[in-house]
Amino acid sequence: MKEHLRVIPSELEIIKQDFERRNAELEKKMEQMEEEKMNLRLDEDVQKLEAERLKKGKTNVEEDLDSLKTDYKKLRLSMRTVGLGKISEQWRKKIREEKKNQKEKDELENRVTELEGSLHRHRNQNSVMELKASLSKIEELKEMIEELEMALQNFEIRIEYL
Repeated sequence: MKEHLRVIPSELEIIKQDFERRNAELEKKMEQMEEEKMNLRLDEDVQKLEAERLKKGKTNVEEDLDSLKTDYKKLRLSMRTVGLGKISEQWRKKIREEKKNQKEKDELENRVTELEGSLHRHRNQNSVMELKASLSKIEELKEMIEELEMALQNFEIRIEYL
């Protein structure tokens, strides 16, 4: 007869087992969320560092552009003094190049503004996808900075040539 008897858990034991199971599931979810939170913080730190690096690059480009403008003005004065100021087509070309450089600088400033906005949205939404998009924008900004630096170097070479 003992063999046929089964122990039926009480309602309290069933609730306790269910609670323990749910508690374990919730603990796993909490661990996953903590890990995701840590990863998002790391991503945010990387984003901040990239934004700071781009700001420094932008400042350097602006300084180089200002220096280039000063050199341009000195060269123009020298050319007037020497009497070479009558070659207007060359000056028109230089002015177009300078306007192009200014346009690239303005685009770079717009990109940095977009990046800062993207970083703000990331903090509010905690979205990994936006981080990836922001990193893509950073890469684009890096390329633009490199292009602008090359343009400035070419411009300096041309000025030295003149």
